Amino acid sequence: MSTPTPEKGHIAPYTHPAAGWGALKQVAINLVKERVGGGKYKTLFKQNQPDGFDCPGCAWPDRQHASTFEFCENGVKAVAAEATSKRVTNEFFAEYTVAELMKQSDYELEQHGRLTHPVRYDAATDKYVPVDWDEAFRLIAHHLRRLDNPDAATFYTSGRASNEAAFLFQLFVRMYGTNNFPDCSNMCHEATSRGLPVTVGVGKATVLLDDFQLADTIMVWGQNPATNHPRMLNELRDASKRGATIVSVNPLKERGLERFVSPQHVTEMLGGSGTRIASMFVRPKLAGDFALLKGIGKRVIELDDAAVASGSPRVVDIAFVNDHTAGYEAFAADLRAESWADIVAESGVPRDEIDALADVYVKSERTIMCWGMGLTQHKQSVHTIQLLSNVMMLRGNIGRPGAGLMPVRGHSNVQGDRTMGIEEQPDDAFLDRLGATFGFEPPRHHGQDVVAAISAMLEGKVKVFVGLGGNFSIATPDTPRTWDALRQCDLTVNIATKLNRSHLVIGRDALLLPTLGRTEVDEQNGVPQGVTVEDSVCMVHMSYGMNKPASPHLLSETMIVARMADAALGSNKVDWLWFAQDYARIRDAIEKVIPGFERFNERVAQPGGFHLTPASRNRVWRTESGKAQFLVHAIDHDTPIKRAREQYGDDLLVMMTTRSHDQYNTTIYGLDDRYRGVFGLRRVVFINRADRERLGFAEGERVNITSVWEDGVTRHVQDFLLVDYDIPAGCLGAYYPETNPLVPLESIGDRSGTPTSKSIPVLLQRAVSAVS
Repeated sequence: MSTPTPEKGHIAPYTHPAAGWGALKQVAINLVKERVGGGKYKTLFKQNQPDGFDCPGCAWPDRQHASTFEFCENGVKAVAAEATSKRVTNEFFAEYTVAELMKQSDYELEQHGRLTHPVRYDAATDKYVPVDWDEAFRLIAHHLRRLDNPDAATFYTSGRASNEAAFLFQLFVRMYGTNNFPDCSNMCHEATSRGLPVTVGVGKATVLLDDFQLADTIMVWGQNPATNHPRMLNELRDASKRGATIVSVNPLKERGLERFVSPQHVTEMLGGSGTRIASMFVRPKLAGDFALLKGIGKRVIELDDAAVASGSPRVVDIAFVNDHTAGYEAFAADLRAESWADIVAESGVPRDEIDALADVYVKSERTIMCWGMGLTQHKQSVHTIQLLSNVMMLRGNIGRPGAGLMPVRGHSNVQGDRTMGIEEQPDDAFLDRLGATFGFEPPRHHGQDVVAAISAMLEGKVKVFVGLGGNFSIATPDTPRTWDALRQCDLTVNIATKLNRSHLVIGRDALLLPTLGRTEVDEQNGVPQGVTVEDSVCMVHMSYGMNKPASPHLLSETMIVARMADAALGSNKVDWLWFAQDYARIRDAIEKVIPGFERFNERVAQPGGFHLTPASRNRVWRTESGKAQFLVHAIDHDTPIKRAREQYGDDLLVMMTTRSHDQYNTTIYGLDDRYRGVFGLRRVVFINRADRERLGFAEGERVNITSVWEDGVTRHVQDFLLVDYDIPAGCLGAYYPETNPLVPLESIGDRSGTPTSKSIPVLLQRAVSAVS
C-alpha cells in the first residue's frame, strides 16, 4: 500500500433536509463535470422507465406507473459517469505506466472516462498496449486450456451484469468445469441468501412496492437510504405523510432518515422544510443488532404471556404460528430464559428503548422490515437475519398485504445474477435442469466465494482470474493480501466500462476489455437488444440503452462472454455466437432452466415486466419442514471483539466501514459526504467525543488505525482525521475502500463467508509523522 495522498477539505455540519435543492445542484454539477453533452442529459428522462433503461446504480424497484423522472442524485452520478465524453484511449495508455497510474487516487482514476479499446499488459514497458479482440480471446483460451484443473480458474461477477450475460457466463464456466463464482453477493447480502431460506424458504423480499402504501410501521435496519437508495425516500415520505410509523435502527442517525425534501414535489421544494421521515431512532452498538432483536422478541413473548394470563387478545399471531410455523415452543422458551441484562449489555440499547421499540411493533398490524449491510457484515449475521424473520413470524408479518421482509440489495442486478446461477453452492435441481438442457454433466462440488478465491490465489491454487465487471481488488477485504493474490495469477482479465484500481493490480499476463454500458444502444446484426434485470422486490423487467456507444470498438458483456466461451470450448455443444446474436434466444434458454421464467420473452415485453413471486409471499414454505421455521440461537459471548477487549481493555474500539454520499460501492464520484458534513475529505474517522477525550486525542487530530486480529499480522492505515460525531460510545465509522486493509481475510460471517466490515476491532494511535 502506498503513502496516502494529502487531502484538503473541511468539516461543516449539515443542517438541511436530505435531497431538495442540494440534490438538484449536484445533478447539474455532475452533468457538467462529466461533460455530458450532445443531448445525452435527456437520457435521464428514460431512466427507470418501462421503455428506457434500468439505472446502473442501485436495485431499488420502480413504481408501476412511473413519473416523468424516476431518477435520484446518485442515479444521475452513475449515468453521467457512463455517458461522459471523457475517454481512456490507446494514447492514454501509451502515456502512463501502470506504476504511474497506481499513484493516482481512486477518484482520479474514475475521472479519466470511458475505456475505448481492448488492451493487453506489456511487462517490458509496464504499460497496456493495444490488442485486437480475436487475439484477446485466443489468449484467454490458451490460459484456460493449459490448466490441469478447471478449479484453477475463478470467475468473478459484478451486480451490474444483466440476466442474459450472467446466465451465459455461468453456463460457460460450468461447461468449462468449475463452480468458482465469487461475486459481489458474497460481500453484501450473503447472510440474507443463506439465512432466509432456512426460516422462510427463499432468500428474497416478500413484499412489493405497493406494500409500502399499506404498512402501519416500516423499520429500517442498518441502512442509509439517502445515500445508498435515494428513491426509497419517496416511499418513506409517502408512508410518513399518511401516518405510518417509520423507525430507524442504526448506530448513526443519518440525516436522510430525519427530514427529506422530494424534488418531485414543487411545494416541498419551495417550502424547504421537507417531510419528517423517521419518528423513532434506535442506536445499537456495532454488532448489537442480534441482541436487540432478541430483546424485541422477548418483549413480545412477555406481553403475550401476560395477555394469556389475563384472558386478553393474544399478542402473538397464534393462528399464523399454529398453521404455518414449526419450532415455536422452543423459540419462545429460549426468549423467556434470556437475560435482560445480557440483552441490554450486548445490544447497547437501554431497556426502556427496547420496550418502546417492541411496543411500536406489537401495536402495528402490518410491519415491513427493511435491512442493508449494517445487518449482514458481522460474524453472527446469518443468525441475525434468521432472528429478524422469526420476530416477524411472531406477529404473522409474512405473506400479508402491507407487511413482510425487505432485504434492500445494492447493485442493480446483484439479485438477478444469483437467480441466473451465479452461485458457488448450486443446488442439484438447478444443475440437473442445466445439464439436461445443454447436454453435459455440470460440476457438483461447491466452488469458491470471494474469500476462498483470494485464499486459493495466495496458495497458488488459482492461476486465472476473470472479472465480469466490478473492482475486485478494492471491494475485497485485507487489501495488501488481495493484491498479492491477484499478482500471483498467470492471467487476470477485467471486463469494464471505466478504469479502476483492479486494472492495475494484475497477474503476469493481463487483459482489460472494454464493454458497453447499460445506457448505450446494444446492436447485434443491426437489431437493438434489450437486457433484463431483477430488482430488490423480484420484479424482472427489460432495459434498453439509449446512447451511442462510447467507442465503435466496444462489445457487449454478453458478446464478450460468448466469444470467450467459443474460443475456450468451441461450439460443438453450444453455439455461443448464435445466442449472442439475439438475446431473446438466451431468454428462451433461461425459461427452460429456471422456474418462474415461463413465457419469459412474452411476459417481459409487458411494461414493467413481471413479478418473480417468492413462494413465501403466498405463505408457501419451501423449507425442510414445509413450515416457516423458528430457530433457537444464543447470544455469542466468545467473539473476536470480546477477546480483543480482554487484551486491550477500553482502548479497543469497534469500527464499521461505510460509503460517503459521493460514492457508489467502490466508485468514487467526488470527495464530499454532504449529509455527514464532510467536504473534500475521505480519510476521516467518525468518533464519539467522549471516546476521543477519554483516549487523549484532540479534536481534529490525525491518527493511524490498527486492527486487532489473532493471526499476528499487522493491519494498518495511516493519517485519518478524527471527526466528532453522534455515534455510540466505543464505535467508529470510516469510509471504504480506504479502510478495507483493516478487515482480516479470515474475519467472516458464520455460514455466510461475508467479510465482517461492520465490526472491526481496532486501536487508534497518534499520527506523529502524519502527512501534512
